[in-house]
Amino acid sequence: MGCESLNKMKPYLAMITLQFGYAGMHIILLLSFKRGFSHWVFVVYRHAVATIFFAPFAYFFERKTRPNMTKSIFFKIMLLGFLEPVLDQNLYGVGIQYTSATFAAATVNILPAVTFIMAVLFRMEKVNLKKVQSVAKVIGTAVTVGGAMVMTLYKGPTVNILFLSHSGSHHEAASSSADEHWVSGTIMLLASIVGWAAFFILQNNTLKEYPAELSLTALICLMGTVEGGIVAAIMERRPSAWAIGFDSRLLAATYSGLICSGIAYYLQSVVNKARGPVFVTSFSPLSMIITAILGAIILSEQLHVGSVIGAVIIVSGLYCVVWGKAKEDSPLMGKSQELPIVGDKIPSDNGSAKTTQKINSLA
Repeated sequence: MGCESLNKMKPYLAMITLQFGYAGMHIILLLSFKRGFSHWVFVVYRHAVATIFFAPFAYFFERKTRPNMTKSIFFKIMLLGFLEPVLDQNLYGVGIQYTSATFAAATVNILPAVTFIMAVLFRMEKVNLKKVQSVAKVIGTAVTVGGAMVMTLYKGPTVNILFLSHSGSHHEAASSSADEHWVSGTIMLLASIVGWAAFFILQNNTLKEYPAELSLTALICLMGTVEGGIVAAIMERRPSAWAIGFDSRLLAATYSGLICSGIAYYLQSVVNKARGPVFVTSFSPLSMIITAILGAIILSEQLHVGSVIGAVIIVSGLYCVVWGKAKEDSPLMGKSQELPIVGDKIPSDNGSAKTTQKINSLA
């Protein structure tokens, strides 16, 4: 029984651990961008690191189980390489510079809602308004989107987190400069979330044809390197932008490549295959909380009242979505809803006692 409970907890532990990795990336990334690192070049280096590291593991561990490559699978991998590595991360790179690390992490909270809407549209999630679980998911999605709108449209006064944020003249100047692009930065962050959600939907579909998680991770990173390199060559003409040494640029590329691309893509694909894209994206609020604390300590960032109110609304809505999803995924819950006792045949052997025992345990 203990081993079974541990196995059930593994997807939760994996997704929670990843949020700490993402929180660290938000801080390191903004530091490197402030020091002149081009986000176009960053995307290329990030996925080059991930490809170099994970390709050997994928080749040796899955050489006997890896399915044959087809045109359909190759096209999907190309699209996956564009959606998350190129589209999402470049839009996120611009958005985080126009807003803040804390705000960028907070906008990720709408990812589960966007993913849920897409999953419903592509018939990967079922909605039955006669069931409490489905109603909870729909209401939670609407509340989450409302919270995102609050964060976007209302900024309000600043709030010092744990009295660790500082309001020096340098910070005020940087803040006023960022304010000029706050709306456009928010729009880019929201657009990056849409690309990220589409990535999870397509990843789930691709894994049905290509159930080799390590190989798929390596191929997505490879395509992200190639496609990102083409985009970076067009958008970034300065040769100096490609220079990298033992500095924050190397740290950002290595950390993000290993943790947030390689390991993240692999763990997400494993959990996505088993539990679906909505479950994978339901842990993002934890990243926002960790990033807000780290941003106040390391970057002296100030959190705005609008972001706090919006975040509270988003987390509340997200809880409804996760609760509804958990109830739907629970096999016992599913059995309890399929017990129209009238007219059903109830076995008279030992199975009857076991069934009655299960029903009583649900009460």
